[in-house]
Amino acid sequence: MDQVTTEIDAVVAALSTLAVTYGMAVLGAIAILIGGWLIAGWLEKGVDRSLGRVSHMDPTLRPFIASLVRYGILILTVIIVLGQFGVQTASIIAILGAAGLAIGLALQGTLSNVAAGVMIILFRPFKLGDFIEVAGEMGTVKDISLNTIELASLSNTQIIVPNSQVWGNVIENYSVYPTRRAEWTFGVGYGANLKQAEEVILNTILADERSKREPEPFIQVNNLNDSSVDFLVRVWVDAAVFFQYQADMKRRVKEALDAEGVPIPFPTRTLHIEKNEDTAIAAQ
Repeated sequence: MDQVTTEIDAVVAALSTLAVTYGMAVLGAIAILIGGWLIAGWLEKGVDRSLGRVSHMDPTLRPFIASLVRYGILILTVIIVLGQFGVQTASIIAILGAAGLAIGLALQGTLSNVAAGVMIILFRPFKLGDFIEVAGEMGTVKDISLNTIELASLSNTQIIVPNSQVWGNVIENYSVYPTRRAEWTFGVGYGANLKQAEEVILNTILADERSKREPEPFIQVNNLNDSSVDFLVRVWVDAAVFFQYQADMKRRVKEALDAEGVPIPFPTRTLHIEKNEDTAIAAQ
């Protein structure tokens, strides 16, 4: 019985020693954890609200930045708590750095897409609804996320492009400016009256109400080909009707030239056949 009592007293003494040694540290750690958790949540909401008041801030980026702030505070809180118990925080930071490097190498492609997505959202080279061409793909922007963008092609197929390919390539945005310049090359025969042909082309284009009068349409002889005299024509038009307008004008100019009897050439080749004298004598 005395032995049991002695062992109990030893356990109580050990617990008392631990309580005296680490009690305040444990209470402090609990307080730090609670405080860090509350501060992290408060800062996350505050950052999200603040970013919401920033003009042109993409809604995709707001929760991402707010989450980074929250988890950064939580990681800092855990490091401080471990320091309460005498753990070397420098070693922890080194381990976290090494782990971050390993994860970064393993997820290099994904992280590059995320980084590019952040740049796209921040600098906004295009927005939803814009018609763009990038990385060899063309379509209307339907969605912008941290990893990819979604395009709807002219044939209404879905195109998913990784953000690293978007940010790392030339982006051609057809929707930024309200007007675009249409350009064609129309060829007429060498026997055609060039003044007449020029008037027919220009009058046909100006007859369409979509053609802008300012800047003034441009037309001039641009090239003398093997079988045609080429006119270069440039006209400004609203970007919204650009593709249909360009197709319509090709057809209408062709019909107008035909109606006015202006010849439109096609490639021809003239062959000169010479008789061989020896062959001719033998034939006689």
